[in-house]
Amino acid sequence: SVAPSSAHALHMPSHIFTRLGLWDESISSNLVSVSSAKCYAESAGLKGHWDEEMHGLDYLVYAYLQKGDNKKAQQQWDYLKMVQDVEPFNFKVAYAFAAIPARFALENKNWAAAATLKVHKENIPWEKYPWQEAIVHFARLLGAVHTNQPAMASTELNELKRIHAALLQQKDAYKAQQVEIQLKTGEAWISLKAGNKEEALRLMKFAAGLEDKTEKAAVTPGEVLPAKELLGDMLMAMDKPAEALLVYEENLKKHPNRFNGLYGAGLAAFKSMNLEKGEKYFTQLLAIANSPSGKRSELQSAKGYLGKLGHN
Repeated sequence: SVAPSSAHALHMPSHIFTRLGLWDESISSNLVSVSSAKCYAESAGLKGHWDEEMHGLDYLVYAYLQKGDNKKAQQQWDYLKMVQDVEPFNFKVAYAFAAIPARFALENKNWAAAATLKVHKENIPWEKYPWQEAIVHFARLLGAVHTNQPAMASTELNELKRIHAALLQQKDAYKAQQVEIQLKTGEAWISLKAGNKEEALRLMKFAAGLEDKTEKAAVTPGEVLPAKELLGDMLMAMDKPAEALLVYEENLKKHPNRFNGLYGAGLAAFKSMNLEKGEKYFTQLLAIANSPSGKRSELQSAKGYLGKLGHN
């Protein structure tokens, strides 16, 4: 209300909303921010879109995904695909172009889409934005692992190693560490698929511990997938739901109201016969993912579990 025409000012509260898991507030904030950015680009005579619009879109897609609203998230991604020119082209824009399609695939565990991820704007000079480029290779790696394509997974892991080495050479310690988390996560899931459960768990715990020690980058609404959430997923894959529940709960303290975090916690609770917590997390998930266009299968699954407890 103080700066109703400033896209940046309208967007900034969503950093707080995102950290608190207030998705409706984040969506409202970024809808007006994106609209304001479009007005600015037109009034300033820019030949393309303004960078602040892309930044707002990134947060908007993230919030829609946390509400399980794939339809509205897809609409924003489809819009992004039509964007040709952005002024100025910078790290925020490169991040949005890498993160939005990667998030859409990974948050939905659409591993086939992740494995074949193609980034719009092939002419982006990714060599200038190695950290953002790593997001694409990370998504492809997880997709390849989960679709049983070990050769592709190995190729994508090598790309992450290349980017990690380049960032170290540039003495960009923070971004190098962010890529290292993805690298160790990738190694962990490759090890799990190879049947090396102990090594997989060790690597995944290392990645989660490393992420716990670092703050998220200011440009991002959050990690493409939190390492601790992936650790919970790995424990579930190993049929250790009681351990997974503890990990999901820890992760939700740092990433409140994440769709996959709540669903993982609820499922782990039910699988470990902790019905009280299962009811708590699935009820919370259904309250948050309440969009009429939210059709994710996890919501039906949660309703099914709650139905067994007598919920309508």
